Amino acid sequence: MRSAMAKHILVKTKDEAEQLKQRLARGEDFGKLARKHSTCPSKKRDGDLGEIYPGQLVKPIEDVVFKKPLLKVHGPIKSKFGYHLVVVYFRS
Repeated sequence: MRSAMAKHILVKTKDEAEQLKQRLARGEDFGKLARKHSTCPSKKRDGDLGEIYPGQLVKPIEDVVFKKPLLKVHGPIKSKFGYHLVVVYFRS
């Protein structure tokens, strides 16, 4: 079965996600920003979602995790939870 590993930052607004994406582009640490700004419990693990299998995540995020390039910040991606920035760092 396919699997992937990813980190994400979840925030309430698209504007906040865009600002964080700009900070990441300037070289700020993803984990530190996740711990400080993310509303997801994964923030305690630097935003790490662990090993992910198809069907575990909401569709917009799953599409990124299994279809978009590795090691690139994707987003903001809107879901029913808010706006996500996602980095996929492994896929099998």
